[in-house]
Amino acid sequence: MAKTAVFSILMMACGPALLLAGCGSKDAPKPVTEPAAPVRLVAAAPADASARLEVSGTVRLKRETPLSFNTPGRIAAILVREGDRVRAGQVLARLDTTALGANVASARAEVVRAEADLRRAEDLFAKGWVTAARVEQARATMAAAAARARASGFDVQLATLAAPSAGVILARPGEPGQIAQPGVPVLTLGELGQGFVLRLPLADRDAARVKVGQSAEVYIPALGNQALAGVVSEVGARGDDGTGTFRIEVKLPADARLASGQIGRARLLLGAALPGAPIRVPATAVFGARADEGFVYVFEPAGKRVRSRLVSLGTVGSDGVVITAGLAPGEQVVVTGVDRLRDGQVVAVAGAAK
Repeated sequence: MAKTAVFSILMMACGPALLLAGCGSKDAPKPVTEPAAPVRLVAAAPADASARLEVSGTVRLKRETPLSFNTPGRIAAILVREGDRVRAGQVLARLDTTALGANVASARAEVVRAEADLRRAEDLFAKGWVTAARVEQARATMAAAAARARASGFDVQLATLAAPSAGVILARPGEPGQIAQPGVPVLTLGELGQGFVLRLPLADRDAARVKVGQSAEVYIPALGNQALAGVVSEVGARGDDGTGTFRIEVKLPADARLASGQIGRARLLLGAALPGAPIRVPATAVFGARADEGFVYVFEPAGKRVRSRLVSLGTVGSDGVVITAGLAPGEQVVVTGVDRLRDGQVVAVAGAAK
């Protein structure tokens, strides 16, 4: 009885695990090693790091000049139509000079009167009957009358609108019989000597990566499918107040088929992405997305483990998800089997996504 009681007490004290480890069992279980999960990785890259950008724009002549009269008046004649080719110095439109001629006549008569007053004042001054101030006043009046006469004559000259250079008439907003106002265009002249350009609206981040002198492939459907070799000739220094875009001009090669107003598109080779640009990763890398946040698994090369990280999400497109915060360029994220991983798990890299 005594031996049986002692054996029972030993069994209760050791317990099952102790009995297996130190109470008579020689085969202790070995710890289970978790197999490394195979994954594929991709390096996070700037969202705007694509080498090429394709954008649509409008063909324009490099210099398109609105032409207007210097003084108000009734339009007597417009001698050209839209699409007409004109030479430098060719008369394009005329004002009715009836009122302008009357102004010239009045100004000349004022000059004659002022000259007479000046001669009289000088004669009286010589006799001592008027002061020198009276003579100076007469001279000032004479000078003012002469200036008005010159101005009225200048207005008569500008009543004839001539082409400043050879070109083509692009628009004719004025018509004979209308009352022209100073500075309001009557015609728009496109100067052919400056050639054609393709004007493109670019977002500020893209415009900052375009440089003057770089090449561009231009396609204009009206001319067929053949690409034109363009060169960036101008990068806008100020964004449009309405759209916020910057105007880029691509100089086009000479082609008789080009016309202002044609629609085209250009393929531009962009420079390096700017610091702080958003990151883009494949959609399969994101899990647990909610509102504008989600998680990705970031690979740690030192321990060959993955760590879950909270990131801020931007737009989602066919080329992936934009990460606006929480991830740096070059960090590697898992793009396969994220639903089978856990934080800190050891992984085996099966290949890098391209």
